[in-house]
Amino acid sequence: MSTTTPVDGATVEPAATPGAMTHREVLEALSGILLGMFVSILATSVVSTSLPRIITDLGGSQSSFTWVVTATLLTTTVSTPIWGKLADLVDRKLLVQLALVVSVVSSALAGLSGSTEVLIGMRALQGIGAGGLTALGTVLIADIISPRERGRYMGLMGAVMAVGMVGGPLLGGVITDTAGWRWNFFVGLPFAVAAIVVLQRTLHLPAVTRRRVRIDWAGAVLLSASIATLLLWITFAGSSFAWASWQTGVMVGGAALGVVAVVLVEQRAAEPIIPLHLFRNRTVVLTVLASVAVGIALFGTQVFLSQYMQLARGRTPTQSGLLTIPMVAGVFVSSTLSGRAITRTGRYKRIMVGGAVLLTGGMALMGTIDERTGFTLVGLYLLVVGAGVGMLMQNLVLATQNTLPITDMGAGTATVAFFRTLGGAIGVSALGAVLSARVSHLLADGLTGIGVDPAAMGAAGTGVLPDLATLPVPVRHVVEHAFGVGVAELFLIGAPIALLALVAVLALREVPLGRVTGAQQRLATQGTQPATP
Repeated sequence: MSTTTPVDGATVEPAATPGAMTHREVLEALSGILLGMFVSILATSVVSTSLPRIITDLGGSQSSFTWVVTATLLTTTVSTPIWGKLADLVDRKLLVQLALVVSVVSSALAGLSGSTEVLIGMRALQGIGAGGLTALGTVLIADIISPRERGRYMGLMGAVMAVGMVGGPLLGGVITDTAGWRWNFFVGLPFAVAAIVVLQRTLHLPAVTRRRVRIDWAGAVLLSASIATLLLWITFAGSSFAWASWQTGVMVGGAALGVVAVVLVEQRAAEPIIPLHLFRNRTVVLTVLASVAVGIALFGTQVFLSQYMQLARGRTPTQSGLLTIPMVAGVFVSSTLSGRAITRTGRYKRIMVGGAVLLTGGMALMGTIDERTGFTLVGLYLLVVGAGVGMLMQNLVLATQNTLPITDMGAGTATVAFFRTLGGAIGVSALGAVLSARVSHLLADGLTGIGVDPAAMGAAGTGVLPDLATLPVPVRHVVEHAFGVGVAELFLIGAPIALLALVAVLALREVPLGRVTGAQQRLATQGTQPATP
């Protein structure tokens, strides 16, 4: 006869309970899930170091650079809660395989782009697949690993993130320097095929109870329109039209009305994309606030690191990838060690507080760099930022999942990811606009200072990303200074935003981590086993 024993306020579920998996079974199933997550990370990171060259080759501007990234974040943001809601309704394994197909096919199409407009469109389509992998990866992990035991496997998740985040930029840089940037978009195909096969063979979940699926299309459309309008305003205000103008009034007013409409629709929808009752959960509210701040601070500044490395320091895409290794090492080491500590102690809040402190401090330190800062010092600062991210980002999801019933697991997990990506999308758009304006001002002043008419300098003076190798030495120094100072100022903006994440984490109430997996909870709700008290 099975028994349960309370430990640290949580209930221990016997290994023989229906729905429980052995360590070997968990590793087998986890291999396919992590391979899918690796594909998602690789699809994004492999082009990060080559984006400056891609935009230069396609004749794009700073705005184009921003929107290649923002388009992916926008569709990832909008599609994440839809995928998450579908995960509560239909077969999750089929969904994650579909997301893999969408992600790699769109990536391959992006490799055939002949203009920045086509590239932006394909990257937007790729974001839909990324939204599925973002939402479903963490939901599937919750299905097979309990919150208390998840730290035991954190090293594997950290390793996959590290390989994807380090290997992607390095691989992308090598491919760009040797075969051309277009091949970056095809590199994920074999990994995606392998992930689909491994998931089919190893991931076995309880069947979802059949019921009528009602997709909240009205909520999805209104949410998409509201976010897109807001991001378009952030991108074009101050350049295409004044901040205080009728265009601003129309766009901001339209976005605000859209948000109100979303709330009204979600209150009445049978299966809302973002269930509003989740926001009665204190933990969900605080993790959402922290996730928005982390998204703005992290994505909104990390995206522009490649511009700093290549346009302020004159490094190649390959070298740019190598120079980001300290940040990824920080993520890997801190996520591994903090995961083990959480499994051993069952405590997560103090680790998250430490991560928020490191993230804020790292952002502030990165705000002090310029085009002359030693790479050793830059690497040290990036290590601090990475350590903060590793201790904070995934644990925000863990804290949320620990307080949700299985019926809301997909929607709740996706909601946190949604707001984190939304913060990133807003951050990239806003900080991209700030960088564009700041660099243009610094270029104009710098070129005038050396007796050169900015209008006569073509790419260097009109907002189009320049090719340093083609510029005269004095002009090159002006460009390097503009991007060195401009990117550093983005980190200074990110520091107080990261501080908001610290405030939200400090306000969290720590709930003892459960020892029951999502699959066991699903079986309990379907009557296969008695619900755990």
